[in-house]
Amino acid sequence: MTQQKHTPDSQQALPATTDVVIVGAGFGGLCMGIQLKEAGIRDFIILEKADEVGGTWRDNTYPGCACDVQSHLYSYSFAGNPEWSKRYAPWHEIQDYILKTTDDYQMRPFIRFGQEVNRSQFDSKTGYWTIGTKGGAEIRARYFVLASGPLHHPAIPDIPGLDSFKGKVMHSARWDHGYDLNGKRVASVGTGGSAVQYLPEIAPQVQQLDVYQRSPAWVIPRDERRYGEIRKTLFRTFPALRKLHRARLYTTNEMRVWPIFHPRLAVALQSLAKLFIRMKVKDPVVRKKLTPDYTIGCKRILISNKYYPTFNRSNVDLITDGIQEIREHSIVDRNGVERPCDTIILGTGFIVDPRGFMKDFTLDGLPGHSIMKDWADGAEGYLGTVVSGFPNLFQLVGPNTALGHNSIIFMIESQVNYIIQCIKKVQEKGADYFNVKIEEQNKYNAEIQGRMKNTVWTSGCKSWYQQDNGKNFTIWPSSTLEYRARTKKVFAPHFDWISIADQQTEVADKADKSVRKDKKPEPAPV
Repeated sequence: MTQQKHTPDSQQALPATTDVVIVGAGFGGLCMGIQLKEAGIRDFIILEKADEVGGTWRDNTYPGCACDVQSHLYSYSFAGNPEWSKRYAPWHEIQDYILKTTDDYQMRPFIRFGQEVNRSQFDSKTGYWTIGTKGGAEIRARYFVLASGPLHHPAIPDIPGLDSFKGKVMHSARWDHGYDLNGKRVASVGTGGSAVQYLPEIAPQVQQLDVYQRSPAWVIPRDERRYGEIRKTLFRTFPALRKLHRARLYTTNEMRVWPIFHPRLAVALQSLAKLFIRMKVKDPVVRKKLTPDYTIGCKRILISNKYYPTFNRSNVDLITDGIQEIREHSIVDRNGVERPCDTIILGTGFIVDPRGFMKDFTLDGLPGHSIMKDWADGAEGYLGTVVSGFPNLFQLVGPNTALGHNSIIFMIESQVNYIIQCIKKVQEKGADYFNVKIEEQNKYNAEIQGRMKNTVWTSGCKSWYQQDNGKNFTIWPSSTLEYRARTKKVFAPHFDWISIADQQTEVADKADKSVRKDKKPEPAPV
């Protein structure tokens, strides 16, 4: 298991002022920092609340944890890795890759660990953001990049009695490796992406495993082929071969987008997924419970070869009656059936709606703009990267930039390039800050929501892609190539470019004109 590092950098004091503040040292924040350095911008700081880099891959260490995007694609295009052991890397290989990349690009001097940001405010008179931390520190920055990501605030279900349970409770993202599951009666709540991976791993250890499912997921086979030493040597010796392999993986994944846009094309894939269930699950009753009643792709498609066979075990029960309450040593379902329990594992995912995970984070922009107020009806932005009313603020993996078919790293790199272009454009125009016009942001979001219509995401299921009112604020509804094209350059007319000096001159001129207008003329000499 990859060990967390504690470096002297985490003890360094924060500068009073810097050009760019980045929040988060996961894939997004590190990519932003590396590319700023490559662009010749070295006056920046990365604030990380934990004591190590990695984000999602630092926190998620549960048994079986792995990526569901191919290893050679789930990595930076500028930092290829010929050493991946297999098609889909386990979490510790990804974390090791992040650690190595951090050191290879000498990023640690720019990172301040143990710095959790909880407040920020923009000053239109100076063009600077003031960013504060829970520890009471403050730092001023011209540009502010939120790279904290949506998958770091565990969602804890509101189940009556959960707080009174006397046994062990843990969320999959906070796995306690010191706790021994052998011989325990375990209840797993949730059957999403994490549970699909850890359930097959813990089932052989425990005495009894009760799996509480709210709704089933479509699960397709996982390509578990390994990269042998010959292949690794070829990738090391001939980087062009590795890049060609990456390009093939990207193209194959990108082709998956068409059934998403045209649900009728998903029928063939759905038939194969049903066949997969029939082949792997023996009990017809359990098989029916595990078969979704919605179009494949409407929710996140999961990949596993081990998940379905887990339900053939005599010590595993699938419960679909919901949970009425949790007692000190048991769980009662909605039919009144009580089942004894020693351990509860919450495979309930994360709070992905920014209005949830940013509720304790103050983000104030231009006068009258606070993020909770502006996003009261849902998170919106322009290209998922900038938000009207919040000048010089950028968000990585912002509204409608997540994917259901390809690598989020591709989207992050597109956004990082766009952010650097924005910074350069501010400098070119001699401006102090820029702000996307609200009419352009509204037009963009109307387009995005319009393109959601007639896709699988609007075919009737309820998923974490959506708000309570059904609006999809998460997914990018097109090809990643289109997103790359739209973020390649900044279209200046969509923004206001503000020079504080020009504003002050304009105000002074208006005041002077007003004084001259109000001043009474001197009487003519007699």
